[in-house]
Amino acid sequence: MRGRRMIVIALAVVLLATPGAGAREETTLRVLSFNVHAGTGVDGTFDLVRTAEAIRATGADVVGLQEVDVHWSERSRYTDQAAELARLTGMRVFFAPIYDLDPEPGHGQRRRYGVAVLSRHPIVAAVNHQLTRLPTVNPDPVPELAPGFAEVVVSVRGEPVHVYVTHLDHRPDPAVRATQVREMVAVLDRAPPGARQVLTGDLNAEPDAPELAPLFARVTDAWRAAPGAGEGRTYPASAPASRIDYVTFSGPLRATHASVPATTASDHRPVLAELTEPQ
Repeated sequence: MRGRRMIVIALAVVLLATPGAGAREETTLRVLSFNVHAGTGVDGTFDLVRTAEAIRATGADVVGLQEVDVHWSERSRYTDQAAELARLTGMRVFFAPIYDLDPEPGHGQRRRYGVAVLSRHPIVAAVNHQLTRLPTVNPDPVPELAPGFAEVVVSVRGEPVHVYVTHLDHRPDPAVRATQVREMVAVLDRAPPGARQVLTGDLNAEPDAPELAPLFARVTDAWRAAPGAGEGRTYPASAPASRIDYVTFSGPLRATHASVPATTASDHRPVLAELTEPQ
């Protein structure tokens, strides 16, 4: 896709554990998807420390974040939320802006808004892919390619895992979401055959929505695959009625557990999934 740019962040691969001779230990990856609502909770209060505490409480190894502000506006105190959440959680971060706008008067830094990945494991490469969008910052938007579909490669016990974060169009008309799904699947298909892939995101649609069918033909919904997962509703956080937030995967991974941690740190509840690779 045009505009695709791979940023090599580190070349060293860190071995996080040494398996016994002739055998490899089972790898478990705790993955969280969390629309953080720019750090504002159900009570309407901006509190990024509370957001970070909700993330830490899950014990997640990798986190896909949506609705992340970086020097965006007074609503988030012009904070670099990606960097601050990385600091507060002790994790590495990659931020993928959807919007990158001129500074507001009196503020010297560019206004950016998008998605991010937090990771306890080394991030060895990252790219901000484009998807078709109807920009919410334009009064009369038309569909156009714009960034904000993050992909990072993390090194887990020396093995690469491709992690993606997305935030699909919120409008009732599914046409833009359907296009975005096709474009995401095309990006997923660029990975090497059999690659470990984890896609997290706010898809703004229920699992049986027709526009999501091509995606679920390509990846597995961790909530449906994990035993005893329940209903998985995440929105609104005060009384969840919709399942629109997801952890999905493909490759040699399998889901062993999924849950919706209770928190009011955002207008969404997060989704947590435990993924393992049988040895």
